[in-house]
Amino acid sequence: MATIALGLVPSHYADLRGPDEPCLTYPDGELTWSELESRANRRARMLEEHGIGLNDFVTVALENSTLFHETCFALWKLGATPHIVSPRLPPAELKAIVELLKPATVIGANFFSILGHLSIEAGLEPDQYPDTPLEPRVAKHWKAMSSGGSTGRPKIIVDHLPSEFDPTDWLLDMPQSGCVLNPGPLYHNAPFVMAHHGLFRGNHVVGMSRFDAAEALRLIEKFQPGWVMMVPTMMHRIWRLPEEIRNNFDLSSLKVIGHVASPMPVWLKEAWIDWLGADRIYELYGGTEGTGATWIRGDDWLAHKGSVGKFIREAKVRVLNDQGNDCKPGEIGEIYLMPAGGPGSAYHYIGAEAQVANGGWETLGDMGWLDEDGYLYLADRRTDLILSGGANIYPAEIEAALAEHPAIDTAVAIGLPDEDLGQTVHAIIHIHENWREEVRESDLRCFLEERLVRYKTPRTYEFVEYSLRDDAGKVRRSELREQRLAQLDNGG
Repeated sequence: MATIALGLVPSHYADLRGPDEPCLTYPDGELTWSELESRANRRARMLEEHGIGLNDFVTVALENSTLFHETCFALWKLGATPHIVSPRLPPAELKAIVELLKPATVIGANFFSILGHLSIEAGLEPDQYPDTPLEPRVAKHWKAMSSGGSTGRPKIIVDHLPSEFDPTDWLLDMPQSGCVLNPGPLYHNAPFVMAHHGLFRGNHVVGMSRFDAAEALRLIEKFQPGWVMMVPTMMHRIWRLPEEIRNNFDLSSLKVIGHVASPMPVWLKEAWIDWLGADRIYELYGGTEGTGATWIRGDDWLAHKGSVGKFIREAKVRVLNDQGNDCKPGEIGEIYLMPAGGPGSAYHYIGAEAQVANGGWETLGDMGWLDEDGYLYLADRRTDLILSGGANIYPAEIEAALAEHPAIDTAVAIGLPDEDLGQTVHAIIHIHENWREEVRESDLRCFLEERLVRYKTPRTYEFVEYSLRDDAGKVRRSELREQRLAQLDNGG
């Protein structure tokens, strides 16, 4: 089948599946395909009146809801590119992102006090506008996502795929009709991609406003989805439910239970395989940048325990040592990827530079190795990136925010192991001598509320009276982290 413009997806499935077939269910309500088409047309015409047009970036800061999807389809109908951020961004972080991207507008909570005329209130209803179809338009970029940066400044990851889709294209064993559950926040890349691709393939997408383990199982039993993607933290919370609760739900509809975004403990993966079967448990590895991804089913994983699989869609991989040479099978090095379309074909950054080796091979900073059969295994990252609950957190962002406090001489953020989240943020603080009796942990928590979104704020704080810089004036995060891990191992 030929590709269709994303703005035509609702009308395509209203004709194919029937206008009264549900396509979206969230706590804020349910929409049929015809209702999504009508509402997205009205919203598109309202946004057009605000000056939104072809290839404009529009920042979307909305909670998980039918309104979120309605807004994205309205933008695709205009040939605009949705740029997705958390609706709970503190003013300083939102302002930095907006100044970097310079979107045509921001749709979300009332950011008028921060952004002035750039802001459109989330609840503005387009009822007075006609719902007649618009001429199909295709944006150069179908999405843009926000991320932290290793420099402490935000970056935008702009996807190079246009806003069109082939509904018959294979995607991670997702069905072409049926039901897909989205338990994750749509401002993260994986939930955004999976939920929308569920719609692009004609599925009824059931979403959660926030994750709750028992509620996720209830929704699976009620709506009988065949496909769900989670992060390991979600799967851990489900597993922690009392066995009599966990086994009280009918999960037989699930054909694919995928996990993504952070490493999954071997014991937890084995527990899920024993519980629901190896042929239903899958793992996805890849970055928002879209340079390459792996996909592995549980039975294949048991034969290559610990692997994240082989690369799909003709993406290529190299593992290079510090000299830039290819590592031998089993030898750890830095993972470099080449997308199927060649160098620079998958994305570009706004606010950062890609890490590129000779020939255009790119790395996200992950370390790992390949076995003789071409299966990829991950090791520790070369970067200090913290993975917490499936979210990427750059220490430099946290350190830059803390450095604004007049009492702080040096701040270092590291990731420490956590059974539930994988890692949590730990801040090591050196206070100026004349402030040491005046600054408390509670003061810093209040200080960061205005500067960092909640999931990036440190879970724990440590105050030290010695300099955190070495003789060369550098901060060695890895060394400081190793010291704390050793203390934890010794019961400290």
